[in-house]
Amino acid sequence: MRVLWAPWRIEYLRKYGGGVKSCIFCDAVRGDDRSHYVVFRSRYSIAMLNIYPYNTAHVMVAPIRHVPRPDLLTEEEIMDIHRLVTLVMRAIEDEYSPQGFNIGMNIGRVAGAGIEAHMHIHIVPRWNGDTNFMPVIAGTKVMPEDLVTTWKRIRGAIQRQLSK
Repeated sequence: MRVLWAPWRIEYLRKYGGGVKSCIFCDAVRGDDRSHYVVFRSRYSIAMLNIYPYNTAHVMVAPIRHVPRPDLLTEEEIMDIHRLVTLVMRAIEDEYSPQGFNIGMNIGRVAGAGIEAHMHIHIVPRWNGDTNFMPVIAGTKVMPEDLVTTWKRIRGAIQRQLSK
C-alpha cells in the first residue's frame, strides 16, 4: 500500500470535514486575503485559489452571497461573476500561458460538487501534456508551484489586467 503523507491537510479536515457547517467561501469573504488565498474581490464575487488544485493556478469564483445555484443569483451578481471569471482567465493566461481552460460548475453532490451549499465556478488552466505518465500510471499529480507563489502571481496579473 502506498501512503501519501500530507499533514498540512488536517487543518482543513478539522474545519470543513466531518459534518462541520462552515463554508470555505463564506470564511474567505469574512477573512483576510492571504490566509484564504483570495486573489480578488469584486462587489458581488470573490476569486480564490483552490487549495487542492487540479492544476497550478486553479481558481474558484463564487458569489459573496451564500447560494447553492446560479438561478438564485440576481442579474447584478450574474454579471459580476462573469466579469470576474473573465478577468481571472485573462490574468492566468498572461501569467502562465496555458493552451486552454476548463471552466465550469458542479451543482449538487451527484454532479461532483464538493461544496454544495455555495455555488462556485472552477477555472482550471490546461497545457498540452499536463496529463502525463505521473497521474495516469503512478496515480500522482505533480504540482510544480506552491500556493503562496501562485497567489502572488495571480494577484499581480489581475492588477496588471485592471491597469490596461
